[in-house]
Amino acid sequence: MLNTKMTLPALLRHQATTQGDVLAFSFMDGAVIGTGHPESLTWNQLYRRVLTLAEELRHVATKGDRVAILAPQGLDYVVAFYASLQAGMIAVPLSVPMFGVHDQRVESALEDSAPSVLLTTSAAVADVNKYANPHGGRPAPTVIEVDVIDVDVTRALDETDDSRHGPAYLQYTSGSTRTPAGVIVSHQNVTSNIEQVVSDYFVEYGGTVPDEAAVVSWLPFFHDMGLIMGVCSPLVTGCDAVLTSPLAFLAKPASWMQLMAQNTMCFSGAPNFAFELAMRRTTDADLEGLDLSQVHAILSGAERVHYSTVKRFVDRFAKFGLTEKVIRPSYGLAEATLYVASPPVSETVGTARFDLQQLAAGVAQRCDAGRESGTQLVGYGPPQAYPVRIVDPETGIEVPEGAIGEIWTRGDNVALGYWRKSEQTARVFRARINNPSEGTPAGPWLRTGDLGAISDGEMFIMGRLKDLLIVDGRNHYPEDIEATIREVTGGRVAAIAVEDEASENLVAIVEVKPAPQLESVKHEVADAVWKSHNLRMGDLVLVPPGSIPITTSGKIRRSSCVEIYREGEFHRLDIAV
Repeated sequence: MLNTKMTLPALLRHQATTQGDVLAFSFMDGAVIGTGHPESLTWNQLYRRVLTLAEELRHVATKGDRVAILAPQGLDYVVAFYASLQAGMIAVPLSVPMFGVHDQRVESALEDSAPSVLLTTSAAVADVNKYANPHGGRPAPTVIEVDVIDVDVTRALDETDDSRHGPAYLQYTSGSTRTPAGVIVSHQNVTSNIEQVVSDYFVEYGGTVPDEAAVVSWLPFFHDMGLIMGVCSPLVTGCDAVLTSPLAFLAKPASWMQLMAQNTMCFSGAPNFAFELAMRRTTDADLEGLDLSQVHAILSGAERVHYSTVKRFVDRFAKFGLTEKVIRPSYGLAEATLYVASPPVSETVGTARFDLQQLAAGVAQRCDAGRESGTQLVGYGPPQAYPVRIVDPETGIEVPEGAIGEIWTRGDNVALGYWRKSEQTARVFRARINNPSEGTPAGPWLRTGDLGAISDGEMFIMGRLKDLLIVDGRNHYPEDIEATIREVTGGRVAAIAVEDEASENLVAIVEVKPAPQLESVKHEVADAVWKSHNLRMGDLVLVPPGSIPITTSGKIRRSSCVEIYREGEFHRLDIAV
């Protein structure tokens, strides 16, 4: 590990100076989908491209200005990100606007951040130009195509590092429960967070990354996990990165497994849905002659980890050497840069079953040993990386072990706040505990918005506070209901509460493939929900795959589901059932 007190551009200069000809980043899209060959950059090549683009940026913007990156996944995106920091500006990693439609998320982020420059590529510039509009009295941002800049210049380049120990970039949240907000992430937030990830995930190597280790990732760079894992962690640790795009993964899910098998001591990660997709769409022929036994760790995060998925994933690929030991459930959020907690390395993923009736009453009470009822939750171990407390969200008082409350955390990983949202920053990032227990500082604490509990010293995640369902006066966690329905249907599910004049009713939106037996599916789902949760379905909506709105990380946008349901805009396959 390098000196984590340095800014990211300072780290890049160090890598270029000490291991300039060593491979830094490889981008595999062409090789994965059969349209070309891998592209790669050494540390020195990356550094020179960053210096060249940073000079361009200084001509059109000043220190502290925002630079939005709206480029396709690829090496140009990596160059754009680090060039923005090199020039002393604040990067705003975003996605390429969706082709042919108005991208509300991109527009909201641009309006909020008011960038002076939009960085893109020649392939996407036509779509990006549509968003180069004046904001808040400021002139329209300058659009620069990263891939048309002459990077083969032989003249001496200005190596001035204009970065400062403050904001590095704005990480726009995925917006599963609210309008996207820009989290202000500092250089130290990034380096400290990655240092802790390495300490926890490479404990058997003394908390350092072995020379042969490699990062393998297809996660989008504009998402917190994709940016930290695929773009930042290689720089901070010095390991090489083997990258591809979400589109390539979706087109060929087996490519993820293949890349992990082809790279010794690889570290990777993905949301729960990706594990399901990879095991369903990877054949034995895809992995013929490949060995997964050298995979070091696969982080499972960004959405609730389901042990049933973990078990099926491990069982599917066990014949190729994959073991359950490498699966590392992880909890984190953008407001904490990325990472907060994961369980200690173990031969198996730890779980516990909890009584559903007690969960509804706000108590995490384990089921008796041997009982298969209740809901099975994955444990995140005793929080070690950063301080964690479970707090009553209404009173600000710590709750006892076994009680469910909001997860609060603090540390060098906690971001600086929300961009230009002082009241929201004070409420979320500056929370204080009333009558704190011995050894617990009163503040400041980060309110995560997630519900959890400590049981037998382990942390368990229940779900988002704002997604909590209150039906018939009892609390229910949508993830539990969705897990029950998913065992019947196998597809994506959104459990929501919809108010009528008298009460809140449970509604489930369920993605299924069109089939003649939809009536029996509805009966089976309703029966399973009644038996497991003692809940009657107010409505069960069967829709085609891809109908449920999700965030960039695959999380279900339940609030959007409520709006779409109320407007009657879901295409119901069960309408005639």
